[in-house]
Amino acid sequence: MTETTQSRVRTEPPFRADHVGSLLRPPELLAARERHASGALDDAGLRAAEDAAIADVVALQESVGLRSATDGEFRRTSWHMDFIYRLGGVSKTSGKVEVKMHNAAGENNFTSAGMAVDGPVRLDEPIFGEAFDFLAAQVGTAIPKLTIPSPSMVYARGGRAVISTDVYPDIEEFWTDLSAAYADQLSAVYDRGCRYLQLDDTALAYLNDPAHRAELAEKGDDPDTQHLRYIRQINAAISGRPGDMRVTTHMCRGNYRSSWAAEGGYDHVAEALFSELAVDGFFCEFDDERSGTFAPLRFVPPGRQVVLGLVTTKTGELEDAGALKRRIDEAAAYVPYDQLCLSPQCGFSSTVEGNELTADDQRRKLELIVSVAEDVWGR
Repeated sequence: MTETTQSRVRTEPPFRADHVGSLLRPPELLAARERHASGALDDAGLRAAEDAAIADVVALQESVGLRSATDGEFRRTSWHMDFIYRLGGVSKTSGKVEVKMHNAAGENNFTSAGMAVDGPVRLDEPIFGEAFDFLAAQVGTAIPKLTIPSPSMVYARGGRAVISTDVYPDIEEFWTDLSAAYADQLSAVYDRGCRYLQLDDTALAYLNDPAHRAELAEKGDDPDTQHLRYIRQINAAISGRPGDMRVTTHMCRGNYRSSWAAEGGYDHVAEALFSELAVDGFFCEFDDERSGTFAPLRFVPPGRQVVLGLVTTKTGELEDAGALKRRIDEAAAYVPYDQLCLSPQCGFSSTVEGNELTADDQRRKLELIVSVAEDVWGR
């Protein structure tokens, strides 16, 4: 590292030390959810338990020195389906959506209820609006950050097969309505004070895995151009955002109970992704060999931030600070230090079950990220 890496503190998102969004649910909240599911706790009781847990986790984020804070996604069962089911025109079905996940021991698949697009896609009301209001009321020095699944995920979870041909005989009309619904969502949460929004997207990262591209081809999509469609629709969704609203995207290869779904570097999508996707920052997964090299970052243009996901959330083992700094140096061969930030590679609890590490492990990892970022870019 050189002197040019020092005193480059960022005053707007994404920050030098940041995190993806989801955090481990505390035992008290998990117990409250179980009681609610059994009928032993009413909606108000569950909401009170969520409120208390969120107040505590916001305090945690601020205490370790993070400049942004989320609600840990504590009101959700999963990072994406809770949002998708609340879009107008999308229904939960009795079918199942299964994603093949892998870990060191074998397979650990993620399953959720199915979905159908059986009406015009639209935004009937701000999604997670009240949740954001509560988060914003809890923060002190941190900026409240809202995380939602990207438009890509609405299509990726079922593809053309779950989109009614009666409602959308022309698939272009679906994409137009979807981006418009997202644009309405951005406008609605902006009006509630949201200035930092993250679009979580596994679809773009999955396309780097040859096995997933083969599956996409079997469904009738073109795996060589699908990322261009996703990029186009995200851009349409965010193009009208106000100038003081920062939008980032997080692209990982799956995260469920310390398991993953895809492998491979960002090479397949990199040139179009980094040069054309009009977000302010890219949260990228780079915690192990599954993630490939930093070489795809050569396509990142000036003015865009890359948040290096170097700290794994899959295990509790704490990374070495020196090793993290050396990896930042390696990334800086492709993107200037001033455009780099540091974060975990994914959330700690993308679904309610959480990954296989403890709350103390989680805290130590967040503290490490802040400490390393301060060493590299200044306090």
